[in-house]
Formats: sequence, C-alpha cells, structure tokens
Amino acid sequence: MPDDIHVRGSVSIPESELGWRFSRSSGPGGQHVNTSATAAELSFDVAASPSLPEPLKARALERLSGRLVRGVLTIRAEEYRSQMRNREAARARLGALLAEATAPPPKKRIPKEVPRGINERRLENKKRRSDIKRQRSRRWD
Repeated sequence: MPDDIHVRGSVSIPESELGWRFSRSSGPGGQHVNTSATAAELSFDVAASPSLPEPLKARALERLSGRLVRGVLTIRAEEYRSQMRNREAARARLGALLAEATAPPPKKRIPKEVPRGINERRLENKKRRSDIKRQRSRRWD
C-alpha cells in the first residue's frame, strides 16, 4: 500500500495526517463478524492539513462543507470482510473525494446568438404544425 494519497498534480496526503479507527462491521459474515474489527473509519483534518495548498484547501472546505465536522472529513468503509481491503477502499474514496473537491471550477459557458435562419425555420415549422392541428379540429358540416 503506498504511503501517500494522490490528490491532484503534485499534491498528496501523507499517511501521518490520516486517522484510523476500526470497529465491527455490520451485515452478514457469520461468527467472523462478531470477533473481528474489519470496518475501517478514516478521518482527515482538511482544515488543519499542511499538505494542502491554501487555494485547494479553501475550495475543498467550501465544497465538502456538508460532510465536514469541525473541518474533519470522515469516511467509513465496511464492504469487505478484510480490514486491509476496507482500508484500501477508504483511502481510494478519500483520494477521489479530495480530487473532485479541489478540481478547478468549470469554464463559464458563453451563450451564442442563434442564427436568424435557424430561428425562422423553427417558427415556420411551428406555424405549419399549428395549421395542421387547426384543420383537424374543424367540424365537418
């Protein structure tokens, strides 16, 4: 397992900034579930992280504000029966989440003017359809 979690470009989170907790996993698994702490809970302090540059940190704090508790992001992984696989899943989810949260905002869309010919064709088609429907609704005397 690599030591650092790659976020974006040359930015990565060292293992020393991650906090781990392990507990019993819910769901099926027989007696194995009752005796082993396989669920992994990863916590990362986004607000106090020295490895995130300030602009990326501000962007991440803004975009992840609904998931943060006092600046700390927590991810729980319990889909596997192995603690090691759950640790890898939590690390992968943290990397993907931080990469998405620190992504630059998309370029602003510049609206283009609709060409006159396209607009005239659209209006002509609408007029033709309305004429057809009007003729259908006339009563036969």
